[in-house]
Amino acid sequence: MSGPLAGIRVVEYAQYVAGPFAGSLLAELGAEVIKVEPPGGDAYRRVMPVAPGIGRFFVPLNRGKRSVVIDLKTPSGLNRSSALTATADIVLHNFRPDREARFGLDWESLRQLSPSIVAGVVSSFGHEGPLAGAPAYDLVAQARSGLLTAHASPGDTVPARAGGVPMADLAAGFLLATGVLAALVRARETGEGSRVEVPLLAAALAVQVQDVVWLEGEALDEPVRPASLADLRARADEIGLGLATNPYYRCYEAADGFLAVACLNLTQRRAFIGLFGLDDQTIEAPDLISDDGDVLERKRAVTREIAARIAAEPVEMWLARLAAAGVPCGPVLARETVHADPQVRANGFLAEVDQPGLGTVTMLGRLFRVGHGELESVGPAPALGSDTDAVLAELT
Repeated sequence: MSGPLAGIRVVEYAQYVAGPFAGSLLAELGAEVIKVEPPGGDAYRRVMPVAPGIGRFFVPLNRGKRSVVIDLKTPSGLNRSSALTATADIVLHNFRPDREARFGLDWESLRQLSPSIVAGVVSSFGHEGPLAGAPAYDLVAQARSGLLTAHASPGDTVPARAGGVPMADLAAGFLLATGVLAALVRARETGEGSRVEVPLLAAALAVQVQDVVWLEGEALDEPVRPASLADLRARADEIGLGLATNPYYRCYEAADGFLAVACLNLTQRRAFIGLFGLDDQTIEAPDLISDDGDVLERKRAVTREIAARIAAEPVEMWLARLAAAGVPCGPVLARETVHADPQVRANGFLAEVDQPGLGTVTMLGRLFRVGHGELESVGPAPALGSDTDAVLAELT
């Protein structure tokens, strides 16, 4: 592999989403990523299977890696694992504290193998507090962080992940990759390794960074209580009121589809409303909800008028008109059609990969651009144990 991490070896024991996603990012940057799997393989190989031993979600999270099967529950497996981790610059795992110690992947064991090693660990809730060591997945982290109620629609009776997207998992992957690279720089300068831990709960809070703020007299002293159906309905009402009274940052239905408009400064908002010849007395702070019923009704009227005008003509016409006026905008695409978007294609964000057992698969391509060159596209996800013999032979 080429890229800024060429020559860096990552040994990944992580399963499911967060840790493997971090490993895939390091692989894209040129690192050699060796995925250590139990005899049955990463459990994600069996989620949404699309071919024998191939899970739909496993493929994009493990592209460009090598697969080595080691049974950590046997003495010989532990010996092989120790020999392999001793060659690593970075080790990734998501084992709970009792299991990481059992498998020789706790920090004391790792730094005895290599003082400069960097350990990247995904935990559930962190290693302090009453839930230290408790198991959790993305849904639990989103629930405990408040993220699960960040969006609600009228009629909801149970909170649900927005679009089913595992935001805590994916945010944890980004944070873990960032953290281990920072630790690697320090290790190269000082010879001292570090343990980097990213709890899923922290990652779920991180994606809410602009909302996780409590102001004196506003919410600081509110009693702590579980979210209720009334809370969910109140959130839906709040979101609905914001959409009904702020025409500048929302989606609209056009004659043949949907489009998004995102005006975050006064110049953009004036350009947008100018297209319709309308007046908005709250244009300088449109996202503030007024207690004045007359003001709210005027805001609703402006929003309804714009929505009616946009609904009368097609998406492409509005996109051209908005772009000419300097208004940030874009079409609303279904996830299943994004692969055909010319902007996505032009930048190489997607790539066609020859995946053994599936044939040609279109999935994420280059997410990074480093300098003036281009990173090589990473290869397919490995078959279970495809590199066991070759990698372990290097250790003897």
